[in-house]
Amino acid sequence: MAGLPIDVVLPELKETLRGRVSAVLVAPPGAGKTTRIPLALVDEPWLNGQKILMLEPRRLAARAAASFMASVLGEAVGETVGYRVRMDTKVGPKTRIEVVTEGVLTRMLQGDQALEGYGIVIFDEFHERSLHADLGLALCLQSQEMLREDLRVLVMSATLEAEPVAELLGDAPILKSEGRAFPVETRFASRRAEGRVEPAVVRTIIEALEKETGDILVFLPGTGEIRRTEALLAEQGLGKAKVRISPLHGSLSREEQDLALTPCQPHERKIVLATSIAETSLTVEGVRVVIDSGQMRVPRFSPRTGMTRLETTTVSRPSADQRRGRAGRLGPGVCYRLWSEAEDQQLKPRSTPEILEADLAPLALELATWGVADPSELLWLDPPPAAAYAQALTLLQQLGALDPDGKITAHGRRLAELGMHPRLAHMILQADPLGYGAMACELAALLNERDILRGDRLADADLRLRLDVLRAVQEKTTMPGTAVDTSAARRILTEAGQWKRTLGLKSNTFDSDAAGLLLAFAYPDRIAQRRTNGRFLLQNGRGAVLPQVQALSSEPYLVAAELDDQGTESRIYLAAPLDLEILKLHFQNEITDERLVEWDTTTQSVKARTRERFGALILRDMQLTNPSPEEILPALLQGIASVGLEKSLPWTKNARQLQQRLCFLHHADPANWPDASEKALTATLPDWLGPHLYGAKNLNAVSRLNLTQLLESLLTWEQQRELEASAPTHITVPSGSRIPIDYSDPESPVLAVRLQEVFGLPETPRIARGRVPILMHLLSPAQRPVQVTRDLASFWANAYFEVKKDLKGRYPKHYWPEDPWNAVPTNRVRPRT
Repeated sequence: MAGLPIDVVLPELKETLRGRVSAVLVAPPGAGKTTRIPLALVDEPWLNGQKILMLEPRRLAARAAASFMASVLGEAVGETVGYRVRMDTKVGPKTRIEVVTEGVLTRMLQGDQALEGYGIVIFDEFHERSLHADLGLALCLQSQEMLREDLRVLVMSATLEAEPVAELLGDAPILKSEGRAFPVETRFASRRAEGRVEPAVVRTIIEALEKETGDILVFLPGTGEIRRTEALLAEQGLGKAKVRISPLHGSLSREEQDLALTPCQPHERKIVLATSIAETSLTVEGVRVVIDSGQMRVPRFSPRTGMTRLETTTVSRPSADQRRGRAGRLGPGVCYRLWSEAEDQQLKPRSTPEILEADLAPLALELATWGVADPSELLWLDPPPAAAYAQALTLLQQLGALDPDGKITAHGRRLAELGMHPRLAHMILQADPLGYGAMACELAALLNERDILRGDRLADADLRLRLDVLRAVQEKTTMPGTAVDTSAARRILTEAGQWKRTLGLKSNTFDSDAAGLLLAFAYPDRIAQRRTNGRFLLQNGRGAVLPQVQALSSEPYLVAAELDDQGTESRIYLAAPLDLEILKLHFQNEITDERLVEWDTTTQSVKARTRERFGALILRDMQLTNPSPEEILPALLQGIASVGLEKSLPWTKNARQLQQRLCFLHHADPANWPDASEKALTATLPDWLGPHLYGAKNLNAVSRLNLTQLLESLLTWEQQRELEASAPTHITVPSGSRIPIDYSDPESPVLAVRLQEVFGLPETPRIARGRVPILMHLLSPAQRPVQVTRDLASFWANAYFEVKKDLKGRYPKHYWPEDPWNAVPTNRVRPRT
């Protein structure tokens, strides 16, 4: 067997693991760590006949690694080396090395927390930081601490920052291996292409075919871009005898994936159109050219909405370097980057761990199954975000997987055993007793796969159509006018069939009209009620829209299985209608009855209604004809407060004056007088106004009240007697006139009186038992202020004579004496003789 760079560090690794239970190995792509290390460790004495368990992030990589190691031993897969991936296992009684995918590792740990029979767990390509890898490591570390002191843990990566991982593993030793990579020439675009990336990719492929030798590996963000690129290449005449076009992504069948990895025939060239699945672990034979779109598709979970959307984003620096390295695995190569050199300097230094952006419902269910109530009980490189984790717990309680205390229920354990998202597992278990178990498996597989209908997804979001298409493919019939991705449909049927056999489901009733109910089991928070044609309100309170008019647009209720979570109204990609009576039948425990007695701003009256509510949805709304006066009164008082006392109460001149007098007295002596300000009266409406509104429903009834009497009721008998003495309504001035006092400013009551009427008044009048001098507005004969004062004596002594000159000139017929202290007051032009 030819030597590889990793061989140099194998002796050191063996020695380390003989004395330590944890280690970190950093080795670049092409070093040989994935296939060399398990074979090198299999006969180590500390294993003592136990197995090696190696975690690979992807099924394709797991099968490829197991196949390669088996071929090195000259054996078939399933003998010394085997694998376990979802729905596919090849292990035997002699198997010593098991390569597993992440979900499988979690299931094995849940089944046996001590991992009896296994001596080491190897985490390969840990730099990808998938959710299950972080979870698996956390569980293994707790198992190591509490149950298996001898269990080894080896974390391997190509681009990992090793120090934080080593610290997490108890200051584990860090081993490093040199890679073996041939030189790769990097060619940048002048600038990143605008719009869709496929035309730029195709132009670059054609250029590379003309200028370079060897096969071409193209990195694209997703399956949609792969299909469109394949179609454009076909239009250019490629994909025929001398050029083979091979898609490579996770949703392909095993045979289709293997075809992309196998070498070409002589005189044939291969173009592999791949997602990020080809970044690590896999060696695509014959590749000398890499074309990198610089994009990848990642899931983003929003705790605010409880929804996950796939987002196309720019690759990080490690991902770009991994992709570039694919061109130098077998010899010198070329990497075309479809972005500029300036943009290359702006790439993110690292990828975001999935645990920080993913839907954490599966993680929360696994932790509850493990017996962990709080994630902080485990060791994490990055702990789960609190908001997303709280959202996950809420969903699991809604699905019945957790009890109100957060403990796992028997139903929750069954969900965890199925090894799929809790929503889909719940849907299948709820559907089976109704006879729809097999159909629920098909629906779950359909939701896990890309859309089987080609064309504009927004044109028809009805999931029932997809189920009917699956049935047609299964029965080998056709549906005229429907463009179908038959390979995707067959994969869905195969996966659904495996789930049916695994679960032992006997029910096989098929009725696509039941799709809405099944989706409601999985997505109760996305049950939606039509607001207007094509616009819906989700049970969680969010808005959603069918942007193109279609049959579903007019459905009263539907369930949205897939939305984009963009803007204020998410676009609905997949949905199915739901009958209201079916909803009430199966979700009756979550439907609440409300009796609402509320103020109606339109009619300015109290309206009473009874409602059936399901989350944010109002299922039934009827007028209530016989609300009690006790129910009406709070709503009426709330209405009066919202309208404002100024507009809602029957203020007369006397009532307003009384309120102002009380406000003045409270300001002057707050300990002994009540607060009658609008703010205070509003705050105490139930106390002083409520008893007088029993039986009233609207403002018309309020208008018949005597507000003056109601305000007087705020006072004790002693205060009512004191009111006139402390805050009189009028003051009799020397002329004999009774002048009203203006209390509109409680800090400064005003007496506005003609100057001639107060001749002979030596001092400013006082109120509040002499404590407060009144503010006098001294007026001209034309009732215009000529002086404002609180010190009348000072006015007579100083300012009067200047004022007198002015007034005498303007009003010569009027009486302007030289001695105002002893002059005769008058309310006429001149005093009577």
